[in-house]
Amino acid sequence: MKRFVITFLLILVVLFSLEMLNPVQEHLVVPFTGLLAKISAALVSPFDDTVLAYGKVLQFSDTGFAVSIEAGCNGVEATIVLIAAVVAYPGSWKARCTAIILGFFAVQVLNILRIITLFYLGDWDLDIFTWVHLYLWPSLIMLDVLVVFVLYLRYLSRNDGEMANATG
Repeated sequence: MKRFVITFLLILVVLFSLEMLNPVQEHLVVPFTGLLAKISAALVSPFDDTVLAYGKVLQFSDTGFAVSIEAGCNGVEATIVLIAAVVAYPGSWKARCTAIILGFFAVQVLNILRIITLFYLGDWDLDIFTWVHLYLWPSLIMLDVLVVFVLYLRYLSRNDGEMANATG
């Protein structure tokens, strides 16, 4: 357990340090965040033709209300926590890579839902938007990371049990 915690914290420090580098922000994080805005707009545009996306901003063309997807709201940090946990825990690299890829998609699907709901909440009521943005959604995103990690641990323990039965 001690080894897991130390490895987890070390990986967190390295990945968060890398994420903050200007080239990483410029070439990976900012374009990815813009992609999230475009995906969010594309998902709602069949139902609401007043939604625009430009850069990392979603905006209503009729009311002018807009949200900007900033650091901490793009799921990158949650994904970093998931990667650190999965890599720090012993397992095959195939299982780790699968967990990271599936976990990334689980975090991003929930994060896009988060972006869309916050966008509509903000246009409707800023007080509720603020509470949901600061308290509810961050908790749900990290809960998603925890659920993915627990599922990964269950997968590993089930496979270890199958391997022990096959060799025993």
